[in-house]
Amino acid sequence: MKRLLFSISLILLLLLALFAAGFWFILGRSLPTLDGEVTVTGLAADVTIDRDDLGVPTITAANRADLAYGTGFVHAQDRFFQMDLSRRNAAGELSQLFGAVALPLDRARRLHRFRARANSALASLPAEARTVLDAYAKGVNAGLKSNGGKSFEYFLIGSAPEPWRPADTLLIVYSMYLELNDELANRDIRRGLAFQGLPQTVFAWLYPEGTAWDAPLSGEPGAATPVPAPSEYRLDDQPALAYRPQRHAAGDDSLPGSNSWAVSGKLTESGSAIVANDMHLSLSVPNVFYRARLQTSGEPGISLNGVTLPGAPVLIAGSNGHVAWSNTNSYGDWTDAVVIRPGERGDTYLTPEGPREFEIFREDILVKDASPVELVVRETLWGPVREDSPDPERLIAVAWIAHHREGVSLGHLALETVRDVSAAIRVANTIGLPPQNFVVGDAAGNIAWTIAGRIPLRASFDPGLPADWSTAGGWTGWLAIEDYPRVVNPESGRIWTANARVVDGDALRLIGDGGYDIGARAKQIRDRLYEKERWQPVDMLAVQLDDEALFLARWRELLLAVLDEDAVASHPARAVFRDVCSNWKPRAAIDSAGYRLVRDFRLEVRDRVFAMLMQPVVARYGDRQPLRMSNQFEGPLWQLVNEQPPHLLTANYESWRALLLEAVDANLDFYTEKYGDDIRDRTWGERNTMAIRHPLSSSLPLLSRWLDMPAMPLSGDANMPRVLGPSFGASERFAVSPGDESAGYLHMPAGQSGHPMSTFYRKGHDDWAEGRPAAFLPGITRHTLILRAVN
Repeated sequence: MKRLLFSISLILLLLLALFAAGFWFILGRSLPTLDGEVTVTGLAADVTIDRDDLGVPTITAANRADLAYGTGFVHAQDRFFQMDLSRRNAAGELSQLFGAVALPLDRARRLHRFRARANSALASLPAEARTVLDAYAKGVNAGLKSNGGKSFEYFLIGSAPEPWRPADTLLIVYSMYLELNDELANRDIRRGLAFQGLPQTVFAWLYPEGTAWDAPLSGEPGAATPVPAPSEYRLDDQPALAYRPQRHAAGDDSLPGSNSWAVSGKLTESGSAIVANDMHLSLSVPNVFYRARLQTSGEPGISLNGVTLPGAPVLIAGSNGHVAWSNTNSYGDWTDAVVIRPGERGDTYLTPEGPREFEIFREDILVKDASPVELVVRETLWGPVREDSPDPERLIAVAWIAHHREGVSLGHLALETVRDVSAAIRVANTIGLPPQNFVVGDAAGNIAWTIAGRIPLRASFDPGLPADWSTAGGWTGWLAIEDYPRVVNPESGRIWTANARVVDGDALRLIGDGGYDIGARAKQIRDRLYEKERWQPVDMLAVQLDDEALFLARWRELLLAVLDEDAVASHPARAVFRDVCSNWKPRAAIDSAGYRLVRDFRLEVRDRVFAMLMQPVVARYGDRQPLRMSNQFEGPLWQLVNEQPPHLLTANYESWRALLLEAVDANLDFYTEKYGDDIRDRTWGERNTMAIRHPLSSSLPLLSRWLDMPAMPLSGDANMPRVLGPSFGASERFAVSPGDESAGYLHMPAGQSGHPMSTFYRKGHDDWAEGRPAAFLPGITRHTLILRAVN
């Protein structure tokens, strides 16, 4: 029996070893070819691909179409699975790869019918753009074919990659819309619930345009509105609030956004402007961006350096040698909730021209190992109808610039040849993309800000709330280029954006408010830029890595005032809480327990106060409707905890002091329940530990260490320049002077390659994690691959 068991074990081990060896062999076959020559069709002339020690390619071609081909080739070699997920995410086609588990997401995406819209938009693009997209798609498919086998992801899920099509690049643009915009008009709908459930003056107070934290490029910080008087609003006669803890300590407090700024040549050593950018997005393996140098040898030649988006043949941010540009999500108002008034017949709705039939589309969702699922989409002339609206009383359609042909383009092509700021901002205003704060500088020292993307013109409705367009109002066209808001060469020589409000007055009315971030981060960046009068590119990294907790400083003072001798008497846990916060390190540093405690105190107070103020809305709609807290709620919140009006407390709190102490105790209970030991050990690093993961690693825990980036605590948080959460933060950091790119720096999380056996899978990640200024330009060539053109 022992010999039999031994023999069986040996056979099993041999089978396991053979499987592992086979898997490793298959995996190795799919590694990209980095050296030598590959014969391809579809090129006018040879293309050279040089790679440096980090895997950053320099792609040299004779013309723009061949350059797009080469870009597609390297994107497919290093990132095809990522590209495939991005296009399928936008098109609602993930179930074809993963089965029924992806159906809820596919159903949500199919509301927008982006596959059909991409095909339609492609047909309307200029001939040059279609030529570039066609060449890029050919390059992607040639690069995919050049790998010795399908990548390991397809092997594991039992599927095969499908060819890339020119329209798929437009799906990549739509995927970024989904990342950066409110695709379902949830903000308008949920604000609408609050608007209907609160007195008008109370709503205006709770949803202000800005706060004292604002740091716009033009205009002043927001002015505080007085706290409503008892005659306007009172809660002390409301029933006791059944508050349910939000458990914010396990959540995030960040918005998809970014930092960018520029200083003019009068503040630099070289006389050229400096442009800095760190775009904050969800972090995964591989990184959302891909570094590249793209250059043509013909006349007029181009030389582009910076970051590309796998799936697209253009430079997203960086420098063309004359002009450098950067992006932050604008948070303008690009989506509107339209209240639909049904006609007398059930298949009609009312419009200014009279009743109109809904347009019906039937979307077939292919599901792996199951039958297709049909989804019926009703569309109005304004946009698709939400069948799952949070508003229980009204039918809502979604108007979104992504649904229009003007919303997508390949306009970045025109940026490649601009020579000054003036030309760059005019091009930026025409690009079809999720509208961005576009910050730009040129070699002559000029700087500017504008909106990159199309801006809809609105008439006769409040764009911040659901509106009835059946008789009048709505979108009336697109803003003319000459009417775009712009800031050019301000006297200060400084421009900054950080997803907060940038302008006021007429400019703000044109852009709208799509949920601006509170201005604390922008203000901290602005103030840092005024601390020096002379700048070099490398100096910008210290601003990007600034983790000082200026926003929370006043909350610490409030907390210490509440935890006085009476509060801590006979309460040793509160005493420890006070001691930790008294000796805090005023940064979002990994070894700071005080920072974490102050942060969680504020969040607990915020959530309790908002829930209390929303009691009348909850009474009307029930607590199943997710209400939307304004990103500017810090303004009224700070007024309340300082003025402490008794009429705005529900009956379960005897005083504001009691509410604040309950917030402290709730956090103590949470830490005890979750950790069970001394709160002195609850450091920010324990909470802010990186979890930058491959999309398949959660399903393959045995491979997670191999697929994911190392887990490590890092400093940074929301409401400071170094925005960082466990899986959210700077997807790249750079600073560059156009014309002097060798003095710039650029790094990003994870590596260039999406292949875990590649030497480029993790290279460069440590520069990002440790904040080292890696070179902006590619380094010495280590590999050279030539794409040989044949007819």
